[in-house]
Amino acid sequence: MKSDELFALLRRRGVLWPTAEIYGGAQGLYDYGPLGAALKRQIEEAWTAWFVGLSHDYYRLDPAEILPEAVVRASGHLENFTDPEVSCENCHTAFRAETVLEKVRPEGVDGLSPAQIAEVVHANHLRCPSCGSTALSVPRPFNLMFGLDFGVTGKERAYLRPETAQSSYLAFPRMWDVGRHALPLGIAVIGKAYRNEIAPRQVLFRMRSFTQAELQIFFDPDHFVVPFDRVAAEALPVLRVPRREKGEETPEWVRAGDLVATGNLPEFYVYHLVHTYRFYREVLGYPADRIRLFEKSDQERAFYNRIQFDFEVRLDSLGGYKELGAVHYRGDYDLSRHGEGSGKDLSVTLTDGRSVRPHVLELTFGIDRNLWALADTHLGTEGERTVWRLPACLAPVPVGIFPLIPKAHSAYALRLADELAATGLAVRYDDAGTIGKRYARMDEAGTPFCVTVDAETLADGPSRDTVTLRERDTKAQTRVAVRDLPARLADALRLPRPPRA
Repeated sequence: MKSDELFALLRRRGVLWPTAEIYGGAQGLYDYGPLGAALKRQIEEAWTAWFVGLSHDYYRLDPAEILPEAVVRASGHLENFTDPEVSCENCHTAFRAETVLEKVRPEGVDGLSPAQIAEVVHANHLRCPSCGSTALSVPRPFNLMFGLDFGVTGKERAYLRPETAQSSYLAFPRMWDVGRHALPLGIAVIGKAYRNEIAPRQVLFRMRSFTQAELQIFFDPDHFVVPFDRVAAEALPVLRVPRREKGEETPEWVRAGDLVATGNLPEFYVYHLVHTYRFYREVLGYPADRIRLFEKSDQERAFYNRIQFDFEVRLDSLGGYKELGAVHYRGDYDLSRHGEGSGKDLSVTLTDGRSVRPHVLELTFGIDRNLWALADTHLGTEGERTVWRLPACLAPVPVGIFPLIPKAHSAYALRLADELAATGLAVRYDDAGTIGKRYARMDEAGTPFCVTVDAETLADGPSRDTVTLRERDTKAQTRVAVRDLPARLADALRLPRPPRA
């Protein structure tokens, strides 16, 4: 399905639409409707259950979204958080450099200087995507942060946070005090980040306001022990730098143990690669043949990273592999910079008496991007039927409740809907149209189970207080006792969780 077709379907179903739509929309901003908001919450809860569930010493916080200027100065964002901009001297439109170069350099522009980008632009006689002119300017760096006048005088400066990670680094000293003084210590944040994108595009992939889920794991660089033997035999679809330099774009399957033994990657890093990969496969349900772990080179990595693998999924709507998350080994860059900026020593004293400035392993995940990817991957047509085969645990509406004949069966069906809702299940009651049309609406919304109240439910005899349970993927229908429904549905909708370290 093409991007515009998928977006039209999601808008029609109330998943998302442009912000300020009646005014023509706002570039790079989207509103989530009932289905979209519910799916977004499900993704967030699934991510929390999986990643915060990796350890008893991992916690989720909800920090402020506005940061004083001193914070982003110390973090390096004032200096380094830039994208190269290419401007058209004819129509005066500005573009991200990678947008202009995407056909001649699909790997992007990471690692290239402005002069090198200009050379590629001019050598290939590239044209303005808007007006077709070749009068493209030499790229200049453009800082992506939103600045704010802060305080009543307007003389103070603050910024909307460009990533949620900085909030975790600022919280680390306090969390060390309120925790049990032990490493590793995990701080997770799910929330909004803001970037003044030069040219927002690809719907939820280049937005100016978006939701990130990030886990920062603070650890002793000399002693981060993980149960690596549990994952050593797992094969991962990796695309490493040497293979990329030969022109290969498809990943190769490599055992986790081999990535450590011969691949020069630390055990703790590969251990978390495996658990992240499992989340994409076992929770989000992305097909294995669509996933690749894309290693960034020294020149391509973000300025703070020592090791970086991006988790990419091949999306038909966007024409190829797209980054949905990443695992970053950031070293002690963040606590060092904030220690210098604040004048505070952010080292901690461990039980053995050693003073350690923790290193950071960051597991980052784009909520909005993955919502789009779940639609691209799992939403499709089968003849005249449109079905969204979301994993059951992520379904925004997991259960539909129908009276077969509204006049005869509505009272029982409404009571059943209320009883199931009281157990914590999200249900939707629907009595409009034929039963086939109601099934079709639920299939399109990704609802995995539908319950129909009919004459047998109300009749005397062995069928009394039984309902028809219909499964979305197989369309199989079975009679189920009403008393067994809550437990059966709860079991089918339970979120997968990882084994704790």
